[in-house]
Amino acid sequence: MFADNPLLAQLKQQIKETLPTKEGTIKATDKSFGFLEVDSKTSFFIPPPYMKKVMHGDKVRAVIRTENDKDSAEPDQLLEQAVNRFIGRVKLFKGRLNVVPDHPQLRKLSLKAKTARGIKRDEFAEGDWVVAHLIEHPLKGADGFLVEITEKITDSNDKIAPWWVTLAENDLPNTEPTGLDEWTCLDDEQLVREDLTHIPFVTIDGESTKDMDDALFAKSNPDGSFELTIAIADPTAYITPDSEMDNVARQRGFTIYLPGRNIPMLPRELADNLCSLIQDEQRPALCCTATISVDGTINDDIRFFAANIKSHARLAYNHLSDYLENGSSEAWQPSETIAQVVTDLNNVAKARTQWRETNAVIFPDRPDYRFELSQDNDVIAIHADKRRTANKLVEECMISANICAGRVLSEKLGYGVYNTHSGLKEDKIEGVLELVTAHGAQGFDAENVTSIEGFSALRRWLNEQPTQYLDNRIRKHQTYSEINNKPAPHFAMGLELYATWTSPIRKYGDMINHRLLKAVILNKQPVQQPDDTVGEEMSLHRKHHKIAERKVSDWLYARTLHKDVSAKTQYHAEIFDINRAGMRVRLLENGAAAFIPASLILDNKARIELNNDEGTLSIDKEIVYKLADTLQVTLSEVNIDKRNIVARPVEVFADAPEKSE
Repeated sequence: MFADNPLLAQLKQQIKETLPTKEGTIKATDKSFGFLEVDSKTSFFIPPPYMKKVMHGDKVRAVIRTENDKDSAEPDQLLEQAVNRFIGRVKLFKGRLNVVPDHPQLRKLSLKAKTARGIKRDEFAEGDWVVAHLIEHPLKGADGFLVEITEKITDSNDKIAPWWVTLAENDLPNTEPTGLDEWTCLDDEQLVREDLTHIPFVTIDGESTKDMDDALFAKSNPDGSFELTIAIADPTAYITPDSEMDNVARQRGFTIYLPGRNIPMLPRELADNLCSLIQDEQRPALCCTATISVDGTINDDIRFFAANIKSHARLAYNHLSDYLENGSSEAWQPSETIAQVVTDLNNVAKARTQWRETNAVIFPDRPDYRFELSQDNDVIAIHADKRRTANKLVEECMISANICAGRVLSEKLGYGVYNTHSGLKEDKIEGVLELVTAHGAQGFDAENVTSIEGFSALRRWLNEQPTQYLDNRIRKHQTYSEINNKPAPHFAMGLELYATWTSPIRKYGDMINHRLLKAVILNKQPVQQPDDTVGEEMSLHRKHHKIAERKVSDWLYARTLHKDVSAKTQYHAEIFDINRAGMRVRLLENGAAAFIPASLILDNKARIELNNDEGTLSIDKEIVYKLADTLQVTLSEVNIDKRNIVARPVEVFADAPEKSE
């Protein structure tokens, strides 16, 4: 009888206005209650009835009520809505359309839904994947949440769902761009292409690669030095700045590489055919020639030029590695000419590797993990591909080419698209110095570790340590790499300048650098200059692509490894993160990431301590695990819907539970 009493409602409002308020972020739990996170140290309990008005991540102003000396929060005003566009699955409740968000903290919500104009209600079945937008919110005066379905992604049982759903979630394209009916070479009439079709260039790629964008040639000089020539496919011969195709390439930023498939930045007719450096086919290319000294130094006689080239041999990484490592390959035998070219290229790579080991930074070798898929998109196998001699050969040549571009663009123009890295975070330098000094490092101080020479020396010292423990800890204190339009060092590589131009089929920034290098060749103003937004755009593209690659991988790992829970398969795992809740590890046999909860190591909170800052796990004050340690694990739980893997050590400690259940 009091429910609609206006006087009572007015009284409640007056009382509410006298109560204190706090602003914060909603944190949902696995239960029906939640918390208002005001800051890292302050939070307020939100009772279940009030949680029905908010979502995890919402920023709100809440009324703080006190009862029996206990504070609780009542969300009262929405400051920032956490969810707008999201991916979800259809749930049919008594014939009515609902959507369950595909988000770890939102999967318990079933939101009323309607379809956007032009989308038929009857085309949806239970579990179908959709794109939805939240259009009504209780804190905005609505009776409840309401979402609008704007797109169907795929059916519930579609095996290709990991790819389509992940691409849709990150708002990425799932097809190649539409090409032209006819492609025409649009070279500047002043750009003269040298005829290098007689030079025995070789391409070195994976056996299934179609977009071959680099060809290599080297020859030795009488003084022991080498002349290295890198020829790079030239899509800017076909695509002009600000054209429709150029705008598409800029919007995409990169070719999207996902397990088992890629979404090209450029139409396949261009990427896989007209620009691809196919054996025995003449192709336009942008080239760089430089002398590499016996000690691996890149001399100053760097020359960029346009040319027409022809690949004389299409080589595969494994076949060439067999030949270089063993002196022969069962699958491939080179002619005398090609044998000399690859021998000289290998000697160039060895010299450059030695130079970088002495003067710059070389990253520790880690395998690349590759999913082998069936025609029906099932995972047949997961391969750990080690970086072999041919892979390192190509890597050294590409790094050398990008160093050359960085130097030339800096000297001639003063700008370009540069990959940069500024080293240690400024507020972490003192702590890093204390850490490495405590472990025996000498000669490092705040001045020299902020120089590229000093930082490189520190990285080389870390690489010499018996384990990667210190390396893992210090990486957390480094800045992120960036893409800039001004020359700046790349501390993580130990290089003064680094401007990539070797993958223009796959990277829009490399297309820009091609146009700048052509301007240098012609000694004229560039037809395109990188503005301040290019680096931000490309960094954002790169971030979304990495997220998409990881999410598809996690999905495929969960699909593949769920059977190993009952099989109790043992894996070797390396610890890459330790936090208050447990440890994150990488399974070395296949690359999957798994989480080991502290309770599966020792179910006694009083005896176990996890230190995120030091990267250690202790039992009874004794360090048992630390970052970069390896251990044997079995899988305790694999959740395909959540795409996560829980593991437990094979060697358990006293008081550890026998079962994860």
